[in-house]
Amino acid sequence: MWNDGLENVQQKKIFKENNKRTQQSKEPCPADLVESLMAEMPFVDTDIEDEFVIHATSEINTKNKRKRTTGKEIEDSSERKKKKKKQYRPNYFISLPITNPEITGSIQAVQDAIIQKDQRLSKAMVRSGSLHVTMLVMHLSNEEEISIAVGALSDSKDFVEDLLKGKKVDLSFQGIDHFRNEVGFVKLAENDHTTKLTEIAETMRKIFQEKGILTGEERAFKPHLTFMKLSKSTQLRKQVKKIDSSLYEDFKRHYFGDEILYRLDLCSMLKKKQPNGYYYCESSIVFGEKHAAEPDDAELVSLSKRLVENAVLKAVQQYLEETQNKTRQTDGSPVKTEEAASSSKNESDNDNSKKEP
Repeated sequence: MWNDGLENVQQKKIFKENNKRTQQSKEPCPADLVESLMAEMPFVDTDIEDEFVIHATSEINTKNKRKRTTGKEIEDSSERKKKKKKQYRPNYFISLPITNPEITGSIQAVQDAIIQKDQRLSKAMVRSGSLHVTMLVMHLSNEEEISIAVGALSDSKDFVEDLLKGKKVDLSFQGIDHFRNEVGFVKLAENDHTTKLTEIAETMRKIFQEKGILTGEERAFKPHLTFMKLSKSTQLRKQVKKIDSSLYEDFKRHYFGDEILYRLDLCSMLKKKQPNGYYYCESSIVFGEKHAAEPDDAELVSLSKRLVENAVLKAVQQYLEETQNKTRQTDGSPVKTEEAASSSKNESDNDNSKKEP
């Protein structure tokens, strides 16, 4: 009897401690730094992010269907989903950078036109240096996984070049559309080139997954060029719930230009961006003729300096030669080019030959 009483006391104590731990786990966390950083994600949060989350929780859903659950098990499953969802939020992506000045300039014109009509949306605009097409997204937890992803990107190059077979992928951007009036993007014209781009994206997805890299895969690949999104500013989202499509009505069928696929980058969503506005790049692969014509920023600066220096030296040298020639002519000094000297020599030889018997 005494033992039963002691057992009850211990059970109550354990129950109380469990309740205490449960309450602590339910307390709200302090402001999450990742949430604020993720506000400016490079992909459309209304489609690609949801796609990624579905993938991350699909295994849990499958396992739960295989067994009967009590109310507590359902609650535990819900908690696991939340943890899984947060744990595997994408933080890296494969980017196809948009560098054609015709495209970036046209997008800037659209953005300016929209801002003139609604100044608040200036916070929603994507900088020209950040413009890109997202090929796939992923979650990389540590440096080791980043290294694995770099290797997967490098491995992708041969497979992509096999798909290309020496041909170019010429992406034509025309027309504007939106996702749930929260994201504005430029569409890609559907043709053989966009079909090839889809093949490349699927091939790369398989390579990354074979390396153990988690990627979003629930929805079909839908390439697009985002230029405006409400998720860029939490303050803006409180003020503007939907983007009025009439703001860009004049550009709905506008042709923005073509971009040749020449480079794919592994970019971070959270690391500090480059000075030109483009994302922090861990690694890149390049294709086709532009390979040699795409040096990095340091090489471009160095090349520009050399070209300017050579041009200046050549101009100075030419100026000095012309000045010297004019000075000689003024002084009455003989000024002969090689051609004049040769001609003079030939005439002298001819005169001498005439004098000879």
